[in-house]
Order: sequence, then C-alpha cells, then structure tokens
Amino acid sequence: MLEQVTGPIAHHGEGPVWFAGWPGLRWVDMLAGDVLTLDSASGEVRRSHVGAVAAVVRPRSSGGAVLALERGFAFADDSLGELEVLPEVFADAKLRFNEGSVAPDGSFYCGSMSYDELPGAGSLFRLDPTGRVERVLDGITISNGLNWSPDGTRAYYVDTPTQRIDVFDYAGGRLRNRRPFAEIDPAAGSPDGLCLDTEGGVWVALWGGGAVRRYAPDGELTDVIEVPAPRVTACAFGGPDLDELHITTSQIETDRNEYPQAGSVFRATTGARGLPIRAYDG
Repeated sequence: MLEQVTGPIAHHGEGPVWFAGWPGLRWVDMLAGDVLTLDSASGEVRRSHVGAVAAVVRPRSSGGAVLALERGFAFADDSLGELEVLPEVFADAKLRFNEGSVAPDGSFYCGSMSYDELPGAGSLFRLDPTGRVERVLDGITISNGLNWSPDGTRAYYVDTPTQRIDVFDYAGGRLRNRRPFAEIDPAAGSPDGLCLDTEGGVWVALWGGGAVRRYAPDGELTDVIEVPAPRVTACAFGGPDLDELHITTSQIETDRNEYPQAGSVFRATTGARGLPIRAYDG
C-alpha cells in the first residue's frame, strides 16, 4: 500500500532518513539548499536552509547532524539552526556533492558529480571519524545510492549512467572488488538512491521510472512499487518499527499538470523492515 505523506513541496526531494533521536523523517530539497523535517507529532514540515546545496543529512553520534553541502561537509545541532562548516573538499565550482551514507565504521561517505553531468568528473569521498577527508573512488559521473548489507561486509553503490547497482566487499574500512549486482533496462528508468532491509534486500529508486524496485541478495527482482511521479530519487525505511518505506520524488523535468504529486514524499508498507540508520562517529 502506497500513501502520500506530504504535498509536492520539494523541487528536488532526496535522501530520506529516519533517526529515532529526531522529531521525525528528514530529507533534503537538494538544490534549494534546505533540509526538511516532518514532525511526527504535528504532521508539520519545517525547512532549515543550510547552504546553496543540501546534498545529504545524517545523524551524528555526538549529537546533531553531519551534512554534505555543495562542496564540503558541515556539522549542525539537533535543530539544524547552528552550522559548523568545514573546509571545502574541492574548489571546482562546476562540481557538487550529490548522495552519501554512513559506513559500519562510522565514516561518512559522499559522492560528487558535475552540474552538467560530465562523464567521469565525480568522485567518492570519505570523512573519517577524526575529520580527515580522503578520495576513495574516481571516474564517477553521477554518484548516487550507497548503503551496506546487514552484516556490514558488502556495500551497494550506484553511478546512475551505468544503469547498474554495483557491490563492493567491505573490510577494514575499505571498499574492494567492485562488481555488478543488478542491471536495469533504461526503459525502466535509471537507478538512484537505495536502502537495504533486514534480509539484505536492496530497494532502489528509479529516476524516470516512477517506481522503487527490490532486489534479493542474489540479484533477483522480487518487488516493484509504482509511484505517481516519474522522478523517484531515494528511499529509506522508517517509523517506530522501521517497517515504513519512505520515498522521495523530484519535480525536475516533470510535467506538473500530468504529475501533480511530483515533489511529494510517499510511504509504502511492504512487509519488509529496514535497518537502524548509522550515525557518523565524529
């Protein structure tokens, strides 16, 4: 069952995240530079402007949040009202951060892309718990979904134009042995953000496909959720029992007359449960 949770309030909704220590679901209106918070008690949505771009928001183990902004990272308090902006990771104004996640060792990974989607211009960066930044992967075009298996030994990753979900082995805090996990026909859309359930199933949003798909750990397609907006961007489990799949959508390049719900957040009950969100350990 799919229900609409918010109105079409985001121009480019992305990166939903549920953390028990927050008032409710958070996600970003990326190119507006805003983090949105859906208060679970009141149902109201609050916007917090954090910069020119708000790429990713994740909880921080010491309290508050870690953010990826246009070209660097930042720390925020619980209300997102006070920011500590860290030095830029890269200076090229043609590039921006796009998507990220927290690894089992508490590091925060975030990937970049060029505004004009220049092939190979992006990279994947790692902010370790000490605050040190390193580049871990180059030659990326649109760095998107990244998340880890329930046992933390595998990482699933999307560079959207490849039309694949790839998988890495993850050990000693390092990504190794990248290989294809699932290939998606362009006619079905392009892979975007992803999350995992407790059984190791991979749920991936389809940009241009109006759907979220689930792939079993062996790569078999096992579920499809249709969404009434073509640009589906990301998904994340939430709710008190982590059994609600929250889905974000975008209005970019979308006919609003044909798809008036584009830019909304949707929620699906799938029978699956998600994993608790990892917090950045810095």
